[in-house]
Amino acid sequence: MTSTFPELVARARALVAGGRRAVLGIAGPPGAGKTTLAESLLAELAAAPPDGHTPGTWVAHVPMDGFHLADVELDRLGLRDCKGAPDTFDAWGYAALLRRFLADENETVYAPNFERILEQPIAGAISVPRTTHLLLTEGNYLLLPDGRWAGLSGLFSEVWYADLEPAERRRRLIARHVRFGKEPDAAVAWATGTDERNAALIAATRPMADLVVPSALLRSLGADPGDGFSP
Repeated sequence: MTSTFPELVARARALVAGGRRAVLGIAGPPGAGKTTLAESLLAELAAAPPDGHTPGTWVAHVPMDGFHLADVELDRLGLRDCKGAPDTFDAWGYAALLRRFLADENETVYAPNFERILEQPIAGAISVPRTTHLLLTEGNYLLLPDGRWAGLSGLFSEVWYADLEPAERRRRLIARHVRFGKEPDAAVAWATGTDERNAALIAATRPMADLVVPSALLRSLGADPGDGFSP
């Protein structure tokens, strides 16, 4: 377990030693602070690249959430009420994008992002130029070993697990759901129902992580955008 943010930064920077490309994954349950950790790393790393790398663009952040299936497809599949579950993502497309990045054959790799206000994926929202050598990516299911997620095996140089304590994680989730339009009762029901079922599945993958990021460190960084939390 790594105890300080500078240690995390140094560990991430070391992944591209020798000029190689690397994908650093950050896994964890909903509301654990994965996005804030990724964005904090991005800000620190972009400003201080290793020798031989381009300042700013040598590192990029591509969230897994951009690979949510659109609501129209979830409706067709009858999965709208469990949005956020493992089978409501295009995990095959996500794996294909990571392989494209690692192959280093394209001038630019475009990735989708997830717009929380619309609650929809937006295609081509993130540009990853060829000067990028470290790709930060975070999401719930990076360590799932089976089904559509099995194709991620071998694509990550490391996967870290964001291990925020459950009570704080649920509090942040409820605040996030309210901020983005759910009534308080509906927010609690979703956070303690659908989100909690997914969290239990994700928690079982914790032993497979290369590193566990402790709750105290995650709390020191604040909360993910939209969680409505102030440290």
